[in-house]
Amino acid sequence: MADQMRRRRGMNDENPPHDVDPYVEYDDFDLPAYVGLPSFQKLPYLPDGKDLAARRPDVAIVGAPFDDAVSHRPGARFGPRAIRAASYHAGDVNSLQLDILPFEWLDVVDAGDAPVVPANLERGHEVIRRKVLEVARCGAVPIVLGGDHSITFPSASAVAEAVAPRRMGIVHFDAHADTAATTWGVLRSHGTPMRRLIESGAVEGRNFVQVGLRGYWPPPETLAWMREHQLRTHFMTEIEERGAEAVVADALAEALDGPEVIYLSVDIDVLDPGMAPGTGTPEPGGLLTRELLRAVRQVVLAVELVGMDVVEVAPPYDVSEVTAAAAHRCVMEAISAMAARRRGTGRAEHATQLPELEGRP
Repeated sequence: MADQMRRRRGMNDENPPHDVDPYVEYDDFDLPAYVGLPSFQKLPYLPDGKDLAARRPDVAIVGAPFDDAVSHRPGARFGPRAIRAASYHAGDVNSLQLDILPFEWLDVVDAGDAPVVPANLERGHEVIRRKVLEVARCGAVPIVLGGDHSITFPSASAVAEAVAPRRMGIVHFDAHADTAATTWGVLRSHGTPMRRLIESGAVEGRNFVQVGLRGYWPPPETLAWMREHQLRTHFMTEIEERGAEAVVADALAEALDGPEVIYLSVDIDVLDPGMAPGTGTPEPGGLLTRELLRAVRQVVLAVELVGMDVVEVAPPYDVSEVTAAAAHRCVMEAISAMAARRRGTGRAEHATQLPELEGRP
C-alpha cells in the first residue's frame, strides 16, 4: 500500500507533499542521481528486446562498452557507465535552452548494453549491430554510448538497415576523419569506420558530412580518397572564420542532399582537450562545449534523427568527470531537441512511463 503512495515528482522535489509517509514517498526515478540503478537519467531499464517491442518507446539508450579497436590510449570501454553516471539530475528535468520537459513529451528508456566481451573485435561489432538493430526496428531512436569510434560502423549500418528504403545521411563531429583504409592492417579500427560505412553502401559519400577536423591526420592519400568519394568536410579553420552555426547549417544541407533522415555521430574529441581531456586521442584547438551542444540542438531541431552515437569518452583520463558530463549533455540536448521538434509539429505528448506509476491515478 505504501508503494502506491509514490508519485512522479518535479526535479529536486521542490514541492514535497505533506500527506505521504516520508520513508516511502519517492520512486527511484525521483531519488538523487547517485542512488539506485545507474540507468541513464534513472530512466526505465528495458534490456530485453521483447519488452522494447511491446512498449515501442520513442528513444532508447544503448551502451557499447567496447574499445578493442583503439590506436592510442584505451579506456573508452568504460565510457557508457561514466556517461550514464555523469548527472546530478533526478526525475523530470526542464531544458532551459529549449523550454521543454523532454520526458513529458517523449517515452525514453535505457535498453542496457550490447553484450560485448574483450579481445574479440568481430564479435563485439556484431553484438552491437544486433542490439542497435533490435532497438531501431521497434521504432525507437537508438542513442549509443561508446565505446571507441569503430562502433559507428555496426551502429549506423544497423540504423540504415532499419530505416530502409528511406536514405540516411550522416553528420559527423570529430577532430579526425576516421576514413583510413586500415590501421596497421586492421580494417575495423576506430580510424576506419567511416570508410567502411561508405564502402558498404550504408551511406553515400556525398551525404557523409564531417565537422571539426584538425591536426595532422589524415595524410594526402586519404584526403584524396575522401574527395574521390565526395565526402563533405568542414575543418576547424572554417569554423574559426565563419562560426560554428553557419558551418553546421551548411553541413545539414549537404547531409540532406537526397536523404530524408540523419544519423548523428559525435566523437567527444571534437571538443578542445581543455574542455574534454578524457579521451583516447586528444587534439588541441577544438570546439568549446557550448558550441557543440548548440550544434547538436541545431541538427536535431532541423531534421528527423534516426540514430546517434557519442563516442571516445575514456574515463581513466578524465578530470572531475567533465568529459563524461559533456557527453551526457550531448545526449540530453538531442533528446530535448527531439521533444521540442515533436511539440513544434503539433504531435501529442508521449510521456516516459515509469513502471511503478503505470496504471495509477
